[in-house]
Amino acid sequence: MRFFFLLFLTVCFTSASAQTVIKSEFIYDTAAFPQCHASTIVETPKGLIAAWFGGTREGYNDVNIYTSTCRHGKWSAPQMAADGYINDSTRYACYNPVLFLAPNKELLLFYKIGPYVQGWTGWMKRSNDYGKTWGKPEALPDGILGPIRNQPYLADGLLICPSSTEKGGWKVHFEFTTDNGKTWSKGPDLCDGKSLSGIQPAILRHSANTLQAVCRSQNGTINETWSYDNGRTWSDLKSTSMPNNNSGIDAITLKDGRHLLVYNNVKPPKDEKEGWGARSPLNVAISNDGKKWEDIAILENEKGAEFSYPFVIQTSDDKIHITYTWKRRKIKHVVMDPGYFKAPADH
Repeated sequence: MRFFFLLFLTVCFTSASAQTVIKSEFIYDTAAFPQCHASTIVETPKGLIAAWFGGTREGYNDVNIYTSTCRHGKWSAPQMAADGYINDSTRYACYNPVLFLAPNKELLLFYKIGPYVQGWTGWMKRSNDYGKTWGKPEALPDGILGPIRNQPYLADGLLICPSSTEKGGWKVHFEFTTDNGKTWSKGPDLCDGKSLSGIQPAILRHSANTLQAVCRSQNGTINETWSYDNGRTWSDLKSTSMPNNNSGIDAITLKDGRHLLVYNNVKPPKDEKEGWGARSPLNVAISNDGKKWEDIAILENEKGAEFSYPFVIQTSDDKIHITYTWKRRKIKHVVMDPGYFKAPADH
């Protein structure tokens, strides 16, 4: 009897997941690089464009930023958008691209260059034709890294970039620009990186003035910070009850006010000092308040495999688009219909 009950639950959950996912595809089948990671996606008037870093292996100096555009449901072949040349004699790896379409329709590409994560620097490029061509690389000011992994948030003309550093402990902070990255300011660290850590925050909107940011950590939990002045200042980082496997997450606020989280629902082993855990399964969860989350779908689930670093947006047709790393070999793109999402229980 117990077997049939569990089978019933499994079938119901699988059916719900299959119903919410209306498309699942690889952005490319073959490429000039063997490994890839850390994708980003944005909607433009010309369609979708995605970016990621690819090369021999993360950290190698042949790792570049690549893009692909989706027109009429078909993704283009990967094209290199940025490399890691600092000058004619120095080349490092590229990391963590973030695409953002500014209100003036200028497409911004933020990324990092460095010999290793703790020593990377912030860079950006601009496109006036939605990613068909890119301008010259621009080095961000010293101490500014730009949005470190997840998308910026625009609040009354202020672009709020969720950022972090990993040198001397993992610490979350926010960076600000009012002119599409020409000038910058920076907020303080929100944790000490020792007793509590955090990197790669993702911003959620609760009201006109209240924002929440959730982030990856080494503590075995998703950690959070809150702002009550529309992103200008933020509270000290605190832990939540949601698990984190020391891997990237992403979260957005949907047009209907609910919040969507994509993450690995994995608790790391208790004796793991840096919070590392498996990077499978990859889950989608929904929340009314950003505090209590309910899983609504499993995008991937294969023991020993890596499905990581999701990036999520909601497009003008209300559909949800998620890209993520698939076994470090490909970038996967999933489309979901929020009309099929179950409503979380009232809190």
